[in-house]
Amino acid sequence: MNNPFDLTQADAYQLWRDTKLSLQPSQPVDLMVDLADPRLLSNEERFALLQRCTEANMAIYRSPIVSEDKAIPLALGHQLGLHRLDGNWLADEDGISPIAVAAPVGDRPAFIPYTNRPIKWHTDGYYQPTHRLIQAMVLHCVRPAVSGGETALMNHDMAYIALRDANPDWIRALMAPDAMTIPERLDDDGVARPEQTGPVFIANPKNGELHMRYTARTRSIEWKNDSSTRDAVAFLSELLASDSPHIFRLCLQPGMGLVCNNVLHDRASFVDDPQQPRLLYRARYLDRIADPKIYAKSSSEALQQGIGSY
Repeated sequence: MNNPFDLTQADAYQLWRDTKLSLQPSQPVDLMVDLADPRLLSNEERFALLQRCTEANMAIYRSPIVSEDKAIPLALGHQLGLHRLDGNWLADEDGISPIAVAAPVGDRPAFIPYTNRPIKWHTDGYYQPTHRLIQAMVLHCVRPAVSGGETALMNHDMAYIALRDANPDWIRALMAPDAMTIPERLDDDGVARPEQTGPVFIANPKNGELHMRYTARTRSIEWKNDSSTRDAVAFLSELLASDSPHIFRLCLQPGMGLVCNNVLHDRASFVDDPQQPRLLYRARYLDRIADPKIYAKSSSEALQQGIGSY
């Protein structure tokens, strides 16, 4: 079986690599899809989002719907095949996380997403066990900051290609099951989250899907102590600090949002308007965004059965 992630299968990798590179956008506008209402997508809008996520693992949408409504990311995710919401402990009871500067009470102020400080490059849920990976995410903007708060995005497929082209041993190191360890998190009751050890890249050779667990944090992380891992991490850090054409920077405006297969991203620091503070809604999922070919088949079968598309 052809497996592009098998380091001994150069031809399979070359085909996968060339296909991926040929599909990559050259600027953020190439990721943009205009939606009349993200809660009720047309077939054309849905396919446009799915196609971009298949090609680049992400899409940016723009809509006139600017209401403060957490049903927006939930409804949008559902239409893209996202159903298994990861209701993490800092999310609201409905599983949605309001990303805003938190009031100085409770647990949220201790975590950077709920402050106005910059967030280093990462993928969401890098501290989760491999059986509960955050595969996809919807990030919906209600209000931007007065200044700052820009987001940088990079398709993790492109990071994999850059590393493998530079040195295949670095991929071997980052796919090792003990490449990256996130120490346990303690609270007043003891161990709130156990230590998590796992690879950076997790590949599914059957469908060519690639998942990445990564954080650029230097605290609360332990890298495997060997030269290949250290060199790979250093290369990746330099790549993410570069002017790579595969890194896109933008600032989400009201009604805009990101849907993605948990790509690499960061956030700049920002200044808030006290009367209208920055607010984004984040929904994280254990599913990947649906493949448009599978969606098309499911929709066709549903219509033939007279039950409509999902």
